[in-house]
Amino acid sequence: MIDYAHSCAISDGRAGNVRQADALAAALAEGDHARCLLAPRAPWRWLAPRRLPGSQFAFGDDFGRLLAAPPALAVGCGRQAALATRLLRAHGVATVQILDPRIDPAHWDLVVAPLHDDLSGANVITTLGSLNPVDDAWLAGARARFAAPGSLPGPRTALLLGGGSAHARFDRAAFEAMATMLDAALARDGGSVLATASRRTPVDVCDALRERYRDTPGLAWRDEADGPNPYPGLLGWADRIACSPDSVNMISEACATHAPVFVFDPGRVHGRPRRFLDALLARGRIRAMDATLAPFDVEPLRETARVAAEIRNRL
Repeated sequence: MIDYAHSCAISDGRAGNVRQADALAAALAEGDHARCLLAPRAPWRWLAPRRLPGSQFAFGDDFGRLLAAPPALAVGCGRQAALATRLLRAHGVATVQILDPRIDPAHWDLVVAPLHDDLSGANVITTLGSLNPVDDAWLAGARARFAAPGSLPGPRTALLLGGGSAHARFDRAAFEAMATMLDAALARDGGSVLATASRRTPVDVCDALRERYRDTPGLAWRDEADGPNPYPGLLGWADRIACSPDSVNMISEACATHAPVFVFDPGRVHGRPRRFLDALLARGRIRAMDATLAPFDVEPLRETARVAAEIRNRL
């Protein structure tokens, strides 16, 4: 039997990878778990997850100590972590790797990959979107930590903005089109706007965001100069959520709430993220954003709990 309380989340420190590894390790451990942030070294970082001679020295002292005293279960996310979990498996550790490692999944006990990665195998668990910690307890905690939006008039519209990516363009013109739709809904329904940008949001979009909603009840967070990012509170208090179309992680987290989710112009997205949006549209969990933002019944997308249960069954 695996002692899930001795689980370790492993990543390269990139926010999306950290969040997914942490979320799944926490769900399996049912609470606290260890963490290991990798410090990839040349030449291994260029070829991970493929093994080279001396791979045990690929990630610095923290990972060396983990190899010397390995956990019961390692949960990795991202290409660098895929090499680390391979090495731990050779030391008898049960391993779960998140995202397509781009080599044979048989190198791990289990691989968790989103549907749009189009990966299959006897030990592959498929998800709709990315893993995250959002559940009812997380949302309640977010409302407690960020209580101020609870006093704003409803309907409260969370406006979640990303930025351009290899698969979708999101610029000032796209923001203005998105904001025009939201303005029409505000003129009809009243309410407030809870807006937040991300690290990828262009500077001119951040500036426009502040000016656009200066006289509208709500808040507009652009960066750390505005204080702590209220993003968790926005998810917790939102009556409806409007998202830019570029981030699988952001849309997955929005869909884990009880709020209807509207995605701006899904048709502008291409490649694998488009398959993700098409799956959500077919399932009825999101709708393309328009000027009505009409409410619809939703079922929260809670993939982390489902995947954790399946891992327990399989291992």
